[in-house]
Amino acid sequence: MVGPNFVPPDTKAAPTYAASTDAPLPADQHLAVGAGPKAEWWTNFGSPSLDSTVDLALTDNQDVAGAKARVAEAQESVKSATGALLPQLSVNAGAGAEKYGASSFGPIDITIPSFVYYTAGPAATFPTDLFGGGRREVERQAALAQYRTFDLAATRLSLSGNVATQALAQAAARAQMSEVQGIIDSDSENVRLVQTALAVGSANQTQLLTAQSQLAADRTLLPDLRQRQAAARHALAILVGKAPADWSPPDFALDDFVLPAEIPASVPSELAHSRPDILAAEAQLHAASAAIGVATAKQYPNLSLTASFAQQALSLGDMFVAGSPAWAVFASLTQPIFNGGQLSAEKRAAVDRYNEALAKYRQTVITAFGQVADSLQALTNDADQLHAQEEAAQTANRSLELARSSFTLGNTGILDVIDAQRRASQARLGLSRARAQRLIDTARLYLALGGVSLPSS
Repeated sequence: MVGPNFVPPDTKAAPTYAASTDAPLPADQHLAVGAGPKAEWWTNFGSPSLDSTVDLALTDNQDVAGAKARVAEAQESVKSATGALLPQLSVNAGAGAEKYGASSFGPIDITIPSFVYYTAGPAATFPTDLFGGGRREVERQAALAQYRTFDLAATRLSLSGNVATQALAQAAARAQMSEVQGIIDSDSENVRLVQTALAVGSANQTQLLTAQSQLAADRTLLPDLRQRQAAARHALAILVGKAPADWSPPDFALDDFVLPAEIPASVPSELAHSRPDILAAEAQLHAASAAIGVATAKQYPNLSLTASFAQQALSLGDMFVAGSPAWAVFASLTQPIFNGGQLSAEKRAAVDRYNEALAKYRQTVITAFGQVADSLQALTNDADQLHAQEEAAQTANRSLELARSSFTLGNTGILDVIDAQRRASQARLGLSRARAQRLIDTARLYLALGGVSLPSS
């Protein structure tokens, strides 16, 4: 076969994902370097509701259904290209009317009247594929089928990640709504304290208006959080292939999720063999390599063999009478000589498409390494952020308790209480966001490491 034989490109990976030393994970999480994440990576979060939702999405999502159809189409294209290399057998039948002119037989004075003729019989064509253009086309179609298979795996991976992210977003919104409701209850308690103090003459109307203003301001936080929760619920319905009016997701809560303590991770040199988007890019590169062979073969001779057998008669009743068969065997050889540079240009274009696919493959690998490095760093930063938010929340809550006690004793004004309340509110909301973000970034690390099974068909 003419054209290059495909060799997967060598991915020269550094021993670590980051430019320097990979950021150490927090004490409650660690990487198990070796094999990549298991297929059902989302089960590591310990949420049966998440498991069932992801399973439903992988079954009913329309993007997955479309990707499966593209895989089936690509597999049929392989069969079609393979069939084109086999002998082609057909049955031909025809009928016609003909009249020869007087000069058809030269100087011989013969007059043949017009006549009707009938013919029927099998014909076989034998493609020789001398220089492998057909076999390269089979190779190209097989590579494209591989690409579609890996693209399906990438679609499944993206879908499972989106489901997990939206489930965590819904849980985060619920948690923050609960915190805001607690803040509103505290604001209401502040208003009650000022009203009590006002009744005994230890507060004034300005302080009461300040407390009421803070209550009104904190109430404005709820609509946005309700919208976030609704958007996450609607997104989950769409991801599982349902209309929001036809299906409601579980009521996810942050306490339903367990932070995975151990995360299986591939070493950088093996990441290219575990991420479906990288494998898909490699399959596209393979297809582009085979296309060079297809274009090259067009510049060489093409030989085909044909044999036919037919019954011929001047009436339908004589079609199968002995003595009426005819047969033919012939070979056809075509060698392109001049075509205005078309075939050479097609080959150069195929080489250019290969170089484009190679650049895309290399960029996909680089992007994958960057995503893993980002996720590893994010987990460390998330743990630090969560620890800081926990300390901030504890300090703010103690400050609020002291401010309220001092206000009750008449030692401080309501502005001190409201200020302490605002700091406590911000700390509690920050703590809720930090918990959710740590779970989300853990899910993103699983995705970056290619945590998905490759479909068998």
